[in-house]
Amino acid sequence: MSAPSSTPTPACPSYAAVLQVPYARRTFAAALVGRLSYGMVSPAVLLAVVRATGSYAAAGTIMAAFGTATVLLLPLRAALVDRHGPRRALPPMALLYGGFLCVLAAVTWSPGTPEVVLGAVAALTGTCAPPLGPTMRSVWGELVGDRGSLLQRAYSLDGVAEELLYVVGPLVVGGVLSFAPAAAGVLLSAVLVVTGTFAFVMSPALSGVRVSAGGGRGLRLARVRGLLGPVVVAGGMGLALSAVYLLVMAFVRQRGYGDDVVPWVLAALSAGSAVGGLLNGAVNWRRAARVRLSGAALGLGLALAAAGFATGLLSLTVAVGCAGFFVAPALTTAYLLADETAVPEARTQAGAWVNMAVNAGSSGGSVLTGLLVGRLPLGVCFVVAGVVAGGAGVVACLPVRRGWSRSSPRP
Repeated sequence: MSAPSSTPTPACPSYAAVLQVPYARRTFAAALVGRLSYGMVSPAVLLAVVRATGSYAAAGTIMAAFGTATVLLLPLRAALVDRHGPRRALPPMALLYGGFLCVLAAVTWSPGTPEVVLGAVAALTGTCAPPLGPTMRSVWGELVGDRGSLLQRAYSLDGVAEELLYVVGPLVVGGVLSFAPAAAGVLLSAVLVVTGTFAFVMSPALSGVRVSAGGGRGLRLARVRGLLGPVVVAGGMGLALSAVYLLVMAFVRQRGYGDDVVPWVLAALSAGSAVGGLLNGAVNWRRAARVRLSGAALGLGLALAAAGFATGLLSLTVAVGCAGFFVAPALTTAYLLADETAVPEARTQAGAWVNMAVNAGSSGGSVLTGLLVGRLPLGVCFVVAGVVAGGAGVVACLPVRRGWSRSSPRP
């Protein structure tokens, strides 16, 4: 790094030690400002499109276009960051993404815009989203200069903070709606992502970030074969957790509770995840990351299966909270394992593949759960979700072929 710390790293570093690393607080805060945009943008765009079209079906299709472009092209955008470095790659993405968000806000400000236009603008917007999360995780490795316990704490802190952003984001959108249309929330998302990205790339911490060699040979995605375990676990978790949201709502309605209790049950999931993430980062683990990843996925699967036997709201909330306890540790460990697997010049891509798997699994899980609910008892649906998460943990235990732990260029 350009300015390594002269203070020796303690044997059992705390979260405070992570934030005391030179430039860590400045860099992390800037990244969180930009990433708050992602916590806001989905509810803001959804509400703006519903207001503009008056159709939930149209809004769902347009959001699918936005989400698909955002998720599926994430590894490609991360490859650009690895190839050219965050200081060169992120600002153009942020400006394009922010600009398209402004266009999307303009065309949804009042009704009348054709749905095909809204879908096209939403898809173009998603293609440009800067990969701030994967890049920040890559920068953590440069900041702490430690592939051990301090990096583990940094990733845990990052994961818990990111989860909180997805709690705060919808609340900010709700605050905007109290005095302005939903399109104003889309505009605010644009301001946050551009401001946060430029503050992030201006941090001195990014001066030491490595880029891929051979920039003149064109862009290539890195194929990191050792990513099978973390990607499968991330996809299984995304699928299982998206199922939980629908299953909790179905459980509440089936038992005659009001819809207003749903957020409280889901809050237990987030609270459990935050607690689990902080505890996971505070422990000096002796087990290998692959073993911990498998254990967290299996724990999540067992807790979700237990939720299938819930007899009332309290027991369901406890089971969902226990499931949440394994979420952040599993994701943190998946990112750590991806970081260990990739060569330094492909770390952003490695994290992006895990990120993409979570989001792709979440999208697929919503569709599959919608098909199962009503055809199977809710208890069985919870068990199926648990089997998916636990089965992914079993895959994570499978040995990796020797020589596959480093990236090779895709022909």
